[in-house]
Amino acid sequence: MPATSRAAVDGFLALKRIAIVGVSSQEKDFSRTIFRKFSERGYDVVPVNPAIAEAEGRRCYARLSDVSPAPEGVLLMTPPAVSEQVVDECVTLGIRNVWLHRGAGQGAVSIAAVKTCKDHGIDVVAGECPFMFLEGSHFPHKLHLWIKKLTGSYPQ
Repeated sequence: MPATSRAAVDGFLALKRIAIVGVSSQEKDFSRTIFRKFSERGYDVVPVNPAIAEAEGRRCYARLSDVSPAPEGVLLMTPPAVSEQVVDECVTLGIRNVWLHRGAGQGAVSIAAVKTCKDHGIDVVAGECPFMFLEGSHFPHKLHLWIKKLTGSYPQ
């Protein structure tokens, strides 16, 4: 899988309106933590999950095509097969920035989703956790960042 560039990370984090696809119904779920942190940092964050009506006091949309105005970027916290479907929807909607989250395990990343992004000129962050790059993140995210730098796997 191609390495993620630091330019793609910075470009995504420079956006203002972001949809987070796969926001959980469970308040303590990691996806909700990420949702809250983006919101606390001033992003206009839109939850997307067809199984819930609301997340963190905001209307939750069933799919990206329901979101108006459209988001500038999409952070996926979905299984890889769902990520592939959502990336296809991003292509259709003209969304140019995608982040395929991965903390532990495969996360939202799939080779097919990354390939679709690359084939359609979508800037993609594949397999990183936003907490490593968001200002004000703490342990264990800063430790993870340090390890990535030490091992040479930090985005260049």
